[in-house]
Amino acid sequence: MSGIRSTGFLHLGNYFGAIRNYVRMQEEYDCYFMVADLHTLTTHPDTTELKTNVHRVLAEYIACGLDPEKSALYCQSHLRETAELYLYLNMLAYTGELEKTTTFKDKVRQHPDNVNAGLLTYPVLMAADILLQRARFVPVGKDQEQHLEMARNFAKRFNHRYGKDGEVFPEPQAFNFGEQLVKVPSLDDSGKMSKSENQNAAIFLSDSDDQIRNKLKKAKTDSGPTEPDTPMPGYIENIFQLLRLVSAPDVVEKFEGDYKSANIRYGDLKKQLGEDMVSFIRPIREKAEAIRNDEAYLRRIMEMGAEKARRNAGITMEKVRAAMGLQYY
Repeated sequence: MSGIRSTGFLHLGNYFGAIRNYVRMQEEYDCYFMVADLHTLTTHPDTTELKTNVHRVLAEYIACGLDPEKSALYCQSHLRETAELYLYLNMLAYTGELEKTTTFKDKVRQHPDNVNAGLLTYPVLMAADILLQRARFVPVGKDQEQHLEMARNFAKRFNHRYGKDGEVFPEPQAFNFGEQLVKVPSLDDSGKMSKSENQNAAIFLSDSDDQIRNKLKKAKTDSGPTEPDTPMPGYIENIFQLLRLVSAPDVVEKFEGDYKSANIRYGDLKKQLGEDMVSFIRPIREKAEAIRNDEAYLRRIMEMGAEKARRNAGITMEKVRAAMGLQYY
């Protein structure tokens, strides 16, 4: 089980950090993938564009390869059981641990005028999403590892306090087919690629061909190494990391050799990366645009996914209420 917030546009980091694993997992597991619209409200209380953004994320999910017949694709708010479990788990969460989370600190910095309780308890809602489906595997990006650890802690606490007749929740684990978790860098060397930071430093799945090329042209470089075997600075390594994601192995090998021999031409590197990035993103963008224009299809997909997710969530909540002794008749 996993999900992505319906804020803005999905970018390359969302794809390689999460969606790529979603697509692989649906072939082997019973999967639940949601559009996290409730999470969105913690930082975007204005819901004017929410429907449009939910449809966009769902369309991009499908364009990236998620199959609604194989996985449950649903909207977070369509499961009323989420709010109930979120309430119960909040009784097991401590203010001190929530205040220490990296994402809470980041969001406080980004939204100093909107430090709400939902922002503080964001990891609890994320845990509710996961535990509601009794998920064992969660394909998350590297930046979500701390939240997943907290979800395991909440599962342990619930099982310890209420699971007298056995385990109610399995402890969810990060899953990425044994590969290292991918953290896609921003183009301005400010950290990971983000929807909420510098928009020009992220490559979005909806970017036009020219937008992609222009963003990569402006990526930070320098005058190049002056002698062979010079260590790569972080911002140059970032460009090579993007190259490794979308370019052919021989292309990567060629430019790595050029850098090692101090013969690198950054203009050629960026041009090659731009064309390879365009070739990678264009089919996703075009398919997503076609899907997004078919509202009737998107509605059917959400209804079908919510029905499947709600059925499993109902079973979970029966177990939860029974374990907590909340069945009075």
